Amino acid sequence: QVQLVESGGGLVQAGGSLRLSCAASGSIDSINYMAWYRQAPGKQRELVAGITLGGRTNYADFVKGRFTISRDNAKNTAYVQMNSLKPEDSAVYYCYTHVNLRDYWGQGTQVTVSS
Repeated sequence: QVQLVESGGGLVQAGGSLRLSCAASGSIDSINYMAWYRQAPGKQRELVAGITLGGRTNYADFVKGRFTISRDNAKNTAYVQMNSLKPEDSAVYYCYTHVNLRDYWGQGTQVTVSS
């Protein structure tokens, strides 16, 4: 079992920044890949960025150059630094991992970007 808890969401003006955190607990020794997804109202959940235990990253095209994913393995925490935020970035952001053939999701944190 793995538990993921996100924090750091909020309201920010366009052009601003936020940093989200995802703390993992439970069977964390089995965690390799961690990722951030987001879901806006009426839209499908989509990948934002992911990172492996070794630090290899992948990004959705719509966040390249603006968002940076990182992780602190000692703290079992993943982060996403979000800069130059746009109103279309508004969504619930979810932390995700996959362990032993099972998907795990956090409860989500709301990000709202005002224009």
